[in-house]
Amino acid sequence: MKKILFVCVENVGRSQMAEGFLRKYAPKFDVMSAGTQPKSELNSNVVKVMHEIGIDITNQKPKEFTNEMISQSISVNMGCMDSEFCPALFMKDMIDWNISDPKDKDLNQIREIRDQIKNEVLDLIKNLENK
Repeated sequence: MKKILFVCVENVGRSQMAEGFLRKYAPKFDVMSAGTQPKSELNSNVVKVMHEIGIDITNQKPKEFTNEMISQSISVNMGCMDSEFCPALFMKDMIDWNISDPKDKDLNQIREIRDQIKNEVLDLIKNLENK
């Protein structure tokens, strides 16, 4: 089973949405998300916009990424908004999506980010299934 790791700094928004989408659209993959500086709880607006489309991520928790996670997974960096804690500083051979951080964005902006992540996840699934 292929393992997919979505990473960002806080693990409260983008990477959690990506994890939720992959769980829904490709349950055969082992998926997790993590951050370099995880917060204690998910962004409530991210949870809300995912719920709008029928994906419940309320039970997902922010996690700190480990070297073991990285070594055993195909890693996807959601984007770097923090030059000091950017996952790209700690990882090599990763996919980088460069998606905006939903932090401090309004619901419509977060919906746009959500939809962008959905498209990226669907493309990733297609690419992985063709390998």
